[in-house]
Amino acid sequence: MLDIFEYGLDQMIQSLRNRDFTSQELTLSYLKRIELLDVRLHAFLTMTAERAMEQAKIADRRLDAWRKDQSVELPTLLGIPLAVKDVLCVKDVRCTCGSLILDNFQPVYNATSVERLQSAGMVILGKTNTDEFAMGSSTENSGYGPTHNPWDLDRAPGGSSGGSAAAIAARLAPFALGTDTGGSVRQPASFCGVTGIKPTYGRVSRFGLIAYGSSLDAVGVLGRNAAEVYQVLSTMAGYDPLDATSMDIPLLENDFALTAEKALVGLRIGVPDEYFISGIQPEVEERVYQAIHLLEKFGAQVERVSLPHTEYALPVYYLIAPAEASANLARFDGVRYGPRASAEKMWDVFFKTRGERFGAEVKRRIMLGTYALSAGYYDAYYGQAQKARTLIKQDFERAYEKVDLIAAPVAPTTAFRLGEHTDDPLAMYLEDVFTLPANLAGVPGIAFPVGFDGQGLPVGMQLMGPHFREDLLFRAAHAYQQITDWHTRFPMLQS
Repeated sequence: MLDIFEYGLDQMIQSLRNRDFTSQELTLSYLKRIELLDVRLHAFLTMTAERAMEQAKIADRRLDAWRKDQSVELPTLLGIPLAVKDVLCVKDVRCTCGSLILDNFQPVYNATSVERLQSAGMVILGKTNTDEFAMGSSTENSGYGPTHNPWDLDRAPGGSSGGSAAAIAARLAPFALGTDTGGSVRQPASFCGVTGIKPTYGRVSRFGLIAYGSSLDAVGVLGRNAAEVYQVLSTMAGYDPLDATSMDIPLLENDFALTAEKALVGLRIGVPDEYFISGIQPEVEERVYQAIHLLEKFGAQVERVSLPHTEYALPVYYLIAPAEASANLARFDGVRYGPRASAEKMWDVFFKTRGERFGAEVKRRIMLGTYALSAGYYDAYYGQAQKARTLIKQDFERAYEKVDLIAAPVAPTTAFRLGEHTDDPLAMYLEDVFTLPANLAGVPGIAFPVGFDGQGLPVGMQLMGPHFREDLLFRAAHAYQQITDWHTRFPMLQS
């Protein structure tokens, strides 16, 4: 008999409906596993055990009612546990954004993404660790300590959604919400050997997401495989009047019953020269090319494409995102949210609170962004960055005239050691060099495991698609996962 933590979503749903176990029993099993293993991982910042059990009890009542009258429609995800990255608001639950400046802040409303999943009957286990305000690539910038990679506890899980990715890899939750501003769902998914989707900008409401870069932020999902991740994304996607940037464009359905051959035949996949550069870890390049060749073997058409302005993505991102962050984080001053430093003068309260409670990386990006927006420098830096961003977006648009999807590595390396890049911010920023362009262009991307390196660390590949064509991403990723088993492997942790 399978361990309950190895159950796929379909098995969990069927078992709940057959009453092989209840949602309360399922939830309690996950809560106990978190208590047992998260001491070593630190994937969670806040647990919501009491609330979770109450939500599970309500789910069980709905399931009991359905058994008496099966004409009652049940949400697909009813009674299924979920973890939430600690930058998304859950009503009356601590939301720190991984920052000491928001210690013990409790929002009075739910993020729209959370609200929709709760309404569908999902059970929230807790809030996961994150780089402070989602600024980082390793979850080492959290004010509450780093998360450890379940495959090697001395290594980073990626960031900023490292807590969510680690929780999925360690089977502490079947699903987790993350956010992706420059790769923060896809890169930790790659490092931890799980599947993660960054949807098109505007696909999922950002209401209730504590903003980092408002023109870049996307709420995404991490899970075990593409077919399951689709279920969560489809439940929370859609127009929201509370977010003016959300779009009323339906998420196209996927036929996950198609064989890999039928799903891939005729699908055009582009391979960009600019994403296979010197300095990339050889095993990463090899595993990604092997995955591309396998897709080709099963019917996909593969051709080279060029995204010539890719080289500008890193500097463009690190002008635009910090500029937006400097504006978004101005509200955190010790007056309206979180703890307050004591001082006699109002301005000293602001200075002391921000100085003592923002971490080094957040301060660095606020200063960089403020400088880029300052008088005399706006046109030279921020203005030029926006023009270059348009060129990057146009590169993708031209490529999608020739191909349906673009395949590339997620990161230049597998998971690096904790502390390896902490003294070298540029080396840390370079970990996102392959994920930033999708955010700048607003296109969707999905990351999934395609093998391991010689040290037993997962290697991830990403597929990027045209705006609002997540269906193509799921189609290709699911086909790949039908003919491989990398996504089924998980680390064997001991308490």
